[in-house]
Amino acid sequence: MSYVTHLECAKCGKHYNSEEVHQLCECGGPLLVRYDLERVKENFRKEDLKDREPSLWRYWELLPLRDRKNMVSLGEGMTPIIKMEAAGPEIGLNNLYLKDEGIIPSGTFKSRGATVGVSRAKELGIKVLAMPTNGNAGAAWATYGARAGIKSVIVMPKDAPEITRNECAIAGADLYLVDGLISDAGKIVGRAVKKYGWFDVSTLKEPYRIEGKKTMGLEIAEQFNWEVPDVILYPTGGGVGIIGIYKALRELQAIGWIGEKMPRLVAVQAEGCAPIVKAYNEKKTESEFWNNAHTCAFGITVPKALGDFLVLDAVYKTNGCAIAISDEDLLKAQATLAAKEGAFVCPEGASLYSAAQKLREQGWLKADEKVVMLNTGTGLKYPETVKVNVPLLQPEDDIPEA
Repeated sequence: MSYVTHLECAKCGKHYNSEEVHQLCECGGPLLVRYDLERVKENFRKEDLKDREPSLWRYWELLPLRDRKNMVSLGEGMTPIIKMEAAGPEIGLNNLYLKDEGIIPSGTFKSRGATVGVSRAKELGIKVLAMPTNGNAGAAWATYGARAGIKSVIVMPKDAPEITRNECAIAGADLYLVDGLISDAGKIVGRAVKKYGWFDVSTLKEPYRIEGKKTMGLEIAEQFNWEVPDVILYPTGGGVGIIGIYKALRELQAIGWIGEKMPRLVAVQAEGCAPIVKAYNEKKTESEFWNNAHTCAFGITVPKALGDFLVLDAVYKTNGCAIAISDEDLLKAQATLAAKEGAFVCPEGASLYSAAQKLREQGWLKADEKVVMLNTGTGLKYPETVKVNVPLLQPEDDIPEA
């Protein structure tokens, strides 16, 4: 059974019927799924998880799907949390962990939002999905859309990684490139949605992507035996992941599965596109559009996030912070994690290691605190970030001593 009660505007608080198709509130605010958490508390026990499938759908009672026949899944979820035995102590952190979303279907955490969002779209009878993307979200939604028999229309910047373009194309999506940023792609999608009546699945313009993303928070709590870590670092573009993790932990508190302690949430951005960091440093509740945005961590090149106020709220209310990292530093961090831990993470995920190092140097992180870096995807999707000169041997050449 479903415990969903309604949709609620994150800005003005207006309620909407969850069984109708909705995008944004009439005030322009994003809609969030609300549950009868008292009934969840009465009917859902930690012990219930013991024999359930190791996917994010194990948390059915805290997800919005009403009928399992509408579930569109590729087995996503329950990604590992790996202790950084060498890389952690090297920067003065004895309990540094990596939750690795790189092994999930589609190679990124975007599969979480796609499995729940597409499943709910199928349940509501949606026929065509449209979205702007920096690459990975479009690839994930096109993949799950194909499995659901739903058409996807994807618009991404021409500089988006070729691999994600190929993922969209091979999944049968109608793919278009724009000579601009994701904000420009969003305007094109907006015009098409208005003209053709398609369902806009842009970040936070539908209520269900965040419900998939929040399962990262549910998993972290379960994987640490319901004792939450001290700090969670998250690469922040649109910010749905950090919003979702905060939402998940609040829901777990409401049903009594975790205590009052909340992890300090850290929003990590690139110096070339850091609107959330700028707003945080200025103690503002919303960000300003970031002009001339550019970073090799392409997935977080979001000049202005629709849910910026929710990201900042989560950071402030958990006594977290926001920090920007240079491309040079995050690429060094990517190489360090691969060489010392065998973790080939995406550049967005690599920024977290550099951020952890800087926060440790500043004394904001303590040596023995339990710190989780949430790597959002595999480095294999960003081959252009690795530059190597490989010696060429002739058949008669010998390999020098290592």
